[in-house]
Amino acid sequence: MLRLLGILFTVLCAIAAAVLTFPGFFRVERIFPIAQIVSFRGVLALAFAAAAVLALLIAFAKPLRALALALALLAGLAAATNGVILVSRGLGVQELPAKTESSIRILTWNTAGPATSPDQIARLAVAMDADIVTLPETTIETGTSVAIAMRELGRPMWAHHAEDPSTEWDAGSTTLLISPDLGDYSVIESSADGTSNTSTVPSAVAMPVSGDGPIVVAAHAVAPRPAYMREWREDLQWLADQCADGNVIMAGDFNATVDHMSGLGVDGGDLGRCTDAAASTGSGAVGTWSSAYPALLGAPIDHVMASTRWVATGSVVVRSTDDSGSDHRPLVVQLEPAG
Repeated sequence: MLRLLGILFTVLCAIAAAVLTFPGFFRVERIFPIAQIVSFRGVLALAFAAAAVLALLIAFAKPLRALALALALLAGLAAATNGVILVSRGLGVQELPAKTESSIRILTWNTAGPATSPDQIARLAVAMDADIVTLPETTIETGTSVAIAMRELGRPMWAHHAEDPSTEWDAGSTTLLISPDLGDYSVIESSADGTSNTSTVPSAVAMPVSGDGPIVVAAHAVAPRPAYMREWREDLQWLADQCADGNVIMAGDFNATVDHMSGLGVDGGDLGRCTDAAASTGSGAVGTWSSAYPALLGAPIDHVMASTRWVATGSVVVRSTDDSGSDHRPLVVQLEPAG
């Protein structure tokens, strides 16, 4: 009887490990509480490794040896598999490739409202030679101050935004800065007035008025708190729908890792027809939230995504801003035109 219970327990543990390691295969990646657990794959890998060590220690007790060794093997395999997934997505690079005449650099940073000063944002954007800056949880007043500061530093930008007055605090505003070198842009009305937008915290969709620049989406999906799971899933679908065109750059706080985007890609994309730039250039496993955690134990929920007209050539998660006041790390990506 005890042997049967041991086998049943081992099978249940194997199923749990498989679900947490491959949530997309089981189609549970956007279901509470699995969605929250798989956000931290680095922590998950360490937890499986610790479980393997604990099981090996328990194996010294002869009556439990067979069960403990089976569990140690199972946990060890799960830890190794999660580690391989992390490595395949990229543990981070230190710098971007040299910028070319055709390059576009995108900086995205959830500033946590007044926690981050306009001067901090402007100096980072100029240092990174950013052409597009997306700033979730940033008011247009702050965005305008950033644009002015960038102009004074020799890097002028146009400021745009989307706002949801019903959302308290600066989370109800998302600001987007675009270099005049890309042409004139305008936030589309349905994005600005909220008739077509993410559910709770706003995103801004900017269309080129002149020039042949890309459609730019400054994204902000609601966090997957238990009370907002439906809205969160709808937000991810809405963002996927914005990436139906071949010339789209989408950046911001998605409150989702690439695991959560399983099944939302089209024609090989990760989300709609867009692919995740960090994951394809060696930074996809670096946590952008929370900056209070070690980078490889955080959740990579801030993304820059681009459709088929663009190829990512580099990405950096900026760790030098961890004491800036924001709980997010900035992400900078360099794109080149495809072909």
